[in-house]
Amino acid sequence: VQLQASGGGLVQAGGSLRLSCAASGTTSSIKAIAWHRQAPGKQRELVAGIRSDGNTDYADSVKGRFTISRDNAKNTVYLQMNGLRPEDTARYYCNARFATMGEIKGSWGPGTQVTVSS
Repeated sequence: VQLQASGGGLVQAGGSLRLSCAASGTTSSIKAIAWHRQAPGKQRELVAGIRSDGNTDYADSVKGRFTISRDNAKNTVYLQMNGLRPEDTARYYCNARFATMGEIKGSWGPGTQVTVSS
């Protein structure tokens, strides 16, 4: 499974962005896709995830502001980010967990930069 993230950019505080994570390869094996982010000097953290059954999870810091969704026909997962804050500035990565050879593996995309100015 290969992933390509896009949609990042520079936005003012309070603004919105929509990130896209396009999957290719054996997409039928994907169990879940999640967005993570990493700011300079900080650990990578989970932002939001969506499982194959449609259930979603969010970090407390983004609940009510971010929405994760998917378009199965396009093999794409989206992260709609509203009410952006300077502390949301980070490089955003999508991660897929997929089944292969009887085990679950993970795949990371190269990420997309989100910068929120105050």
